[in-house]
Amino acid sequence: MPTHTNMVVTYLLLVFIWATTPLAIVWSVSDLHPLWALAIRFFLALPLALGLLWLFKTRLPLDRLSLHSYLAGACSFIGSQIFTYLATDYLSSGIIALMFGLAPIITGLIGRFVFQLKLYPSQWCGMAIALTGLAVICLGGKDQHIQPIGIGLMLLSVFIYCVSMFWVKKVNAPLQPMAQAAGSIAVSAVMACAMLPFIWQFAPTQMPQAKSLIGLGYAVVMASLIAMFCYFKLVQKIRATTLSLTTVLTPMLALFVGVLLNGESLSGEALIGVGILLTGLLLYFSREIKASYAARLPSSIHND
Repeated sequence: MPTHTNMVVTYLLLVFIWATTPLAIVWSVSDLHPLWALAIRFFLALPLALGLLWLFKTRLPLDRLSLHSYLAGACSFIGSQIFTYLATDYLSSGIIALMFGLAPIITGLIGRFVFQLKLYPSQWCGMAIALTGLAVICLGGKDQHIQPIGIGLMLLSVFIYCVSMFWVKKVNAPLQPMAQAAGSIAVSAVMACAMLPFIWQFAPTQMPQAKSLIGLGYAVVMASLIAMFCYFKLVQKIRATTLSLTTVLTPMLALFVGVLLNGESLSGEALIGVGILLTGLLLYFSREIKASYAARLPSSIHND
C-alpha cells in the first residue's frame, strides 16, 4: 500500500502542477519574448537538475539507450513547449491547460493507427463530442483572447507531447526518474542553444518585472524539475492512457486559477464549449473509470 499511496500522491501533485503551469508560462512571457523565456527556463533548470542528481547520488548514464531516452523525453520538454509558449500570444492560460485535455484523444488515435490498439464506440463518440466542444470554444471565444492560430499551435504541442510519451515507453531505458528528467532537460538545453541565433534580436535588455520572474521561477522549479520527476516516474509505472487522464483533471482547476490570479474570463459560449469538451473526455474514459471503480469495490467491501 505505501507504493500505491506514493503513486496517488505523485499523480495528484502532477495534476496540480500542470494545472498551474500554464499561468506561470503566461506570466513568464509578460516581459520576455516567449522563446527566450523558454530557453532561460531550461538554462536555469539544468544546473538545478544536475545538482539534485549529485545530492541524491543518482547516476546519469550516457550509454546509447539512455541518450535515446533523453532525446525522447526532451520532446515533451522543449519540443512540445515551443508551441505552447508561442500560443501564449493567442490564448489565455486556462484555455492552454484545456487544450492539454485533448492529450487522451490524441494518445488514443496514435495507439489506434500506429500500434493498432482497439478503440471502443464510447471512445469514438467521446472524441467527436470533445472536438465539437473545441469548435464551440473557438467560435465563442474569438473576442476573449481565444484565437484559432493559438488552437493550432496547442494542437501541435499536445501531439508532440503524446508522441514523446509513447516514445519514452517504447525505448524503455532502465533509468531512475530523476536521471531521465535531468537527461531530458540537458538535451532540451542543447536544443535551446541551437535556437538562440534565430531569436537573438529579441534578447532581454533589462531585468524582467517581478511577475515575469515569479512565473519563470515556478516554470523552472515546479514544471521543469518536480513535475517532470513525477511524470517520468509515472510513465514507468502506469499505462500511457492512464497517465494522460491527468489532463482531464487539470482544465477546470486551471480555469479557476486563471480567473482568480490573472483576471481571465470566458464568454457564455466558450463556457458551454468547455462543458461539452469535458463531457466528451469523460465519455472517452468512461470504460476505464468504471473498471477502476470496479477494481476498488471488492477491497472497499472487504475493508468495511
